[in-house]
Amino acid sequence: MSITYRGETFSDYDQPKRTPNHPTKSHVVLAKKGDKVKLIRFGQQGVRGAGKNPKSEKDKARRRSYYGRNNAQDPNPDKFSARYWSHKVKW
Repeated sequence: MSITYRGETFSDYDQPKRTPNHPTKSHVVLAKKGDKVKLIRFGQQGVRGAGKNPKSEKDKARRRSYYGRNNAQDPNPDKFSARYWSHKVKW
């Protein structure tokens, strides 16, 4: 199933993809919650996250710092926020 939304093609809802030609954002996702649909761009172009399981102390410190700046302790993340997708995909 392929979905076209505002000129972009997505494989399905809630499936993030890279946007190498976008000037500022590295990823995009077409999020769907109930009958609401929203296009969300997130991530800084050219910057990598620390990965799901960072090994080096430097990457662990980057991850802690990122989560400290971006309210990672929020128990109810909103699926329509860039923070939710950034945590899920890049960090």
